[in-house]
Amino acid sequence: MADTLEFNEIYQEVKGSMNDGRLRLSRQGVIFKNSKTGKVDNIQASELAEGIWRRVALGHGLKLLTKNGHVYKYDGFRESEFDKLSEFFKSHYRLELAEKDLCVKGWNWGTVKFGGQLLSFDIGEQPVFEIPLSNVSQCTTGKNEVTLEFHQNDDAEVSLMEVRFYVPPTQEDGVDPVEAFAQNVLSKADVIQATGDAICIFRELQCLTPRGRYDIRIYPTFLHLHGKTFDYKIPYTTVLRLFLLPHKDQRQMFFVISLDPPIKQGQTRYHFLILLFSKDEDISLTLNMNEDEVEKRFEGRLTKNMSGSLYEMVSRVMKALVNRKITVPGNFQGHSGAQCITCSYKASSGLLYPLERGFIYVHKPPVHIRFDEISFVNFARGTTTTRSFDFEIETKQGTQYTFSSIEREEYGKLFDFVNAKKLNIKNRGHKESMPQSYDEYADSDEDQHDAYLERMKEEGKIREENADDSSDESGEETDESFNPGEEEDDVAEEFDSEVSASSDGGSDREEKRKPAKKAKIVKERKPRKKPSESKKGKDPNAPKRPMSAYMLWLNASREKIKSDHPGISITDLSKKAGELWKGMSKEKKEEWDRKAEDAKRDYEKAMKEYSEGGKSEGSKKEKSKKKQQQQQQGKGKAERKAAPSKALAKSPAKQLGESFKSKEFVSSEESSGDNRKEDSEEEEIASTPPSLEDSASGSD
Repeated sequence: MADTLEFNEIYQEVKGSMNDGRLRLSRQGVIFKNSKTGKVDNIQASELAEGIWRRVALGHGLKLLTKNGHVYKYDGFRESEFDKLSEFFKSHYRLELAEKDLCVKGWNWGTVKFGGQLLSFDIGEQPVFEIPLSNVSQCTTGKNEVTLEFHQNDDAEVSLMEVRFYVPPTQEDGVDPVEAFAQNVLSKADVIQATGDAICIFRELQCLTPRGRYDIRIYPTFLHLHGKTFDYKIPYTTVLRLFLLPHKDQRQMFFVISLDPPIKQGQTRYHFLILLFSKDEDISLTLNMNEDEVEKRFEGRLTKNMSGSLYEMVSRVMKALVNRKITVPGNFQGHSGAQCITCSYKASSGLLYPLERGFIYVHKPPVHIRFDEISFVNFARGTTTTRSFDFEIETKQGTQYTFSSIEREEYGKLFDFVNAKKLNIKNRGHKESMPQSYDEYADSDEDQHDAYLERMKEEGKIREENADDSSDESGEETDESFNPGEEEDDVAEEFDSEVSASSDGGSDREEKRKPAKKAKIVKERKPRKKPSESKKGKDPNAPKRPMSAYMLWLNASREKIKSDHPGISITDLSKKAGELWKGMSKEKKEEWDRKAEDAKRDYEKAMKEYSEGGKSEGSKKEKSKKKQQQQQQGKGKAERKAAPSKALAKSPAKQLGESFKSKEFVSSEESSGDNRKEDSEEEEIASTPPSLEDSASGSD
């Protein structure tokens, strides 16, 4: 037989609310941990008086009764677990786990039995329902009836407000059954009545939540906050945790009381009671009890007369009455030497304290987050400035807390603390625009496979390699560099002001400028455009690049994913494929990696053959094509060389030998012929580069 039994997804019934958690049974006792609040209920094995197994709404339940009258109910067991539990109770607790079902007749008359802190309404020997008297907030009586009112639970979807019992009159003299019923209820009910004197009173304490100054009266079973406007009575049973936190200025202290259920004021709920103390403030305290009572009640934790700092006295008294440990900051130390970090939460500035088992933020609104409920944390760059960063926490329930405007100097300390506590770190910040000191953020990113990103990377690689291949094929073709010196010469020549219409040299310069100007307009850039045509088309005979392991797997699995998810879109299919690939075992991935390696080897082999054989044939064709183009260009140039030489030889003769003739002395045939010649000569000169013109003039 195992020494322990553990059950997950077990629900504890508290004031009508089913709180999920984990139940553990051991030789020492029964432990239940609430998943939401982290509260732990510990029942010692020696305190157990009875165990009952019965059928309930969520399956089967276990009801435990202790010797001091407390009742604990746990639901969510399976029927098959009864034998295991029964044997465990018998061997470790020496108790018989009795089976007792509830009565479901639906009758509304029966008998009421009071047992410990439980009121049971029975029909015959079977219970119909049971009421823990600790849930009763008020009990009032009428002529023949008793009315019970209950404490409300904010977590319960449906709350029981009150129950009325009709008590028939009896013939017995001197005994009122209604009063007897009410006394039995009130003796065990959690009815807060400020009767008697307080143990001690703290006057005019500064309270941050709820805001104001309050007198705190300490009673044996509850705490009474008395303010100018509101009063609050807080039973010690509702206190969940106590915190004592030093302020960043080292002159003040926070004392935080965590409450479950919270105190209420209208629709406002206060889950935390926060008191602010000055370290310099001292107090002398005398308890309203004699020394024997103090010794018996507090066992040396308190004395009748005490003195010291005010925050120490309050925390010491609360610790003794509530019987819970006080949580203080651990070994964390920020950049400034303080045990907290200045930050903002929901547009309010406050302090974040890294503790040994969680984080707490004070003060508006106060937040306490335990490590065991954190799913992951995230460091992100601040949205407004690079001098600060945001610290995000997401819980397993999906709640997200963002603490912003943290100084960048605190990053190293906080990161080391989170890393030491082994919390999951997930960076969702702006990695590209982060400053150099935040490079470590990228290392904390969780490795998630993105199918779309993978595809984009592959296409990018293919484009880059194609660009490299085309640039290699283009060979000597390079862009001409811009040379401003040459163009300046042309501009100076074009706008030369020393031009004489009567001088021969001026006419020569004029004739030379005209072809130079036209040659500039018709720029010889056609040969440079031809190589771009070869870039457009890719050789169809070239081997195709091999696919990655993921793309091979995706092509093979695409139809299966479509059949498993009919009507799935392309983007959703890519996302689903990414999830499947990420969750695939290492052995299966290695199989596709091997296929990718084989494909890569085949590609390299084919590329080698192509570069040796196919590429050489292609280059021969290109060379022959270029040769034909050069021959055609050479013929055109030769024709152009002859025409300008005639024109240049004729024009000086005209200018020197012939005098000016008017139109009437020129025959129509001659003038028309001359015009046609001059037009053709001008066209040829315009299409001739300046270098050819110079050579032509030199030959003349």
